Amino acid sequence: MKLNYDVATDSLYIHLIDTAATDSNEVAEGVVLDFAADGSLVGIDVQHASLKADIQSLSLLHLPIRELLAA
Repeated sequence: MKLNYDVATDSLYIHLIDTAATDSNEVAEGVVLDFAADGSLVGIDVQHASLKADIQSLSLLHLPIRELLAA
């Protein structure tokens, strides 16, 4: 997973998987879900992110290191 914040546009994109999006659906004003051809969720686009979330900090609550290393 990757997070990309663009200061110029105040947009946050959360890349969930490294696959091209073929479809999208705006689920709330300024929040768009991107989907792959097979229907899997590719990413989440948040416009005006600083108004919708605290983008000044990022907290990682759980990272399954053991599971990732085993894979």
